[in-house]
Amino acid sequence: MKKPLLAVNLAFDSEMNSKSPPSLPEAKSNADIEPCLSVVVPVYNEQASVVSVLRRVLEQRPVQEIIVVDDASRDQSWEVLQQFAPGEPRIKLLRHEQNQGKGAALRTGIQHASAPVVIIQDADLEYDPSEYYLLLNPILSGKADVVFGTRFGGSSAHRVLYYWHSVGNKFLTTLSNMATNLNLTDMETCYKTFRREVIQKITIEENRFGFEPEITAKVSKLGVRIYEVAISYYGRTYEEGKKINWKDGFSALRCVLKYNFLR
Repeated sequence: MKKPLLAVNLAFDSEMNSKSPPSLPEAKSNADIEPCLSVVVPVYNEQASVVSVLRRVLEQRPVQEIIVVDDASRDQSWEVLQQFAPGEPRIKLLRHEQNQGKGAALRTGIQHASAPVVIIQDADLEYDPSEYYLLLNPILSGKADVVFGTRFGGSSAHRVLYYWHSVGNKFLTTLSNMATNLNLTDMETCYKTFRREVIQKITIEENRFGFEPEITAKVSKLGVRIYEVAISYYGRTYEEGKKINWKDGFSALRCVLKYNFLR
């Protein structure tokens, strides 16, 4: 039986160790990786999908804990979570009394993370937890400190949806790249994975979807090693519950300018 990868190499410090990181075999699935992952799940009005997502996440071997932050949902999300969570000790439930936004929910969840690696997982069905190993491989092999999952990598399935959304995404990613001197293809992706000590040293200021350009700017300034891997994407329509809109696009533009040039 193939021995699973251990969550080692996480103590390797790119700033203090000039030697090459030790080489580990690349995981071919989540089954190859032992528990090492804090999954932070922001929730707002996701009663229809949140339990299905959590079940999928719990099935993945790398998951050490799931930190669910309900951002004062107005539907039955919190009640559904309270019914589901008691049977699973890996789930930590947190709740905001007032709605603050996705960035605020992530700020709360990341503060409570205790596993060596942290990943962000939306509470819908757009991103596939069975692909965690793709994002973990560069970190566990000692090559990366931060890994972005790109929906535009070309090698994985993605649902065909809004043209202008893709144009806006590429525009914002290009502006962010010009400001950070990175060459990302998908700055706005949900799937961002961090060594815990990297993400917890960053103060998250944005409360809404401005988290994405903010965190990209701040990790670029840390000088850490950033990788990007292709992932699948099963996007939703607005009728199915998609929340981001054109106002968030303008907010993202503001954040690109604010966190790259005004700080």
